[in-house]
Formats: sequence, structure tokens, C-alpha cells
Amino acid sequence: MGLLARARPGALAALMPELPDHVTLRPAEIGAVMVRGRIGAVGAPFNLGEMSVVRCSVRLVAGDAVGHAYVQGRDRDHARRAAVVDALMQTDRAGNLRAQVLDPLAAAETERRGLRAEKAAATRVDFFTLVRGENT
Repeated sequence: MGLLARARPGALAALMPELPDHVTLRPAEIGAVMVRGRIGAVGAPFNLGEMSVVRCSVRLVAGDAVGHAYVQGRDRDHARRAAVVDALMQTDRAGNLRAQVLDPLAAAETERRGLRAEKAAATRVDFFTLVRGENT
């Protein structure tokens, strides 16, 4: 679910242009969630601010599998597609879906993270201390 939520909406739509027949249980609706943070990742939690999210729930017509999705932003279609993929992963189509949709999304995410890490590494400054004569 995290991979689908982090995926680029256009990439998910390109990998899965046609959706199987489904019934909307909870229409895609926009809301907000509170984002919490911790100083240094270990300190006491604090409220950082709000973030827009879209949630959606669907049921497949064939098989009655139910899928849910929460995605960042305001793209209702992205949430609906992610919910349908969640439902399909509970069927016998899971293996094919993993190879055709999830693996390419994971590869794209890995590439994006690598590029971001390269950009950050390019700005890294190495500090060092020279030994002064009075410290000996």
C-alpha cells in the first residue's frame, strides 16, 4: 500500500489504464491528516502540520474482494486506482499484477531515491581538523 500511495499518479495510470468492474463502497474523498514529527527521530512527538489526503474503498464485482487506499494530495483517481489494485492483490491475479504494476513502480521509486541521494551527496561538505603544533 505504501508503494501505491507514493507512486506517481501518471505512472500508476499508465501501468493500469483499464480498471476491472468494481463498486465504490466509499467514494474518493479529500480530507486532512495531522503529520507528527520527532526532533532527531527520537525526541518527544510534536504536531508538524496538516497534509491533504484522499481515501477510497472499492469492492470488485467478480470475487467480492475489498480494497482500500489513502494517498497524499488531492488526486481522487489515484486513490481509486490504488484501492482497485489493493483489491486485486487479494485475488488470483496478484502474481501478474505484481510483475506488471508493482515491480515497475518499485523500480521507479528506487531510481528516484537514488537520484535524490546523488544530488544530496553532491552538496556534501567534508570537515576535518588540522593538527596544530600546540596540541602535542
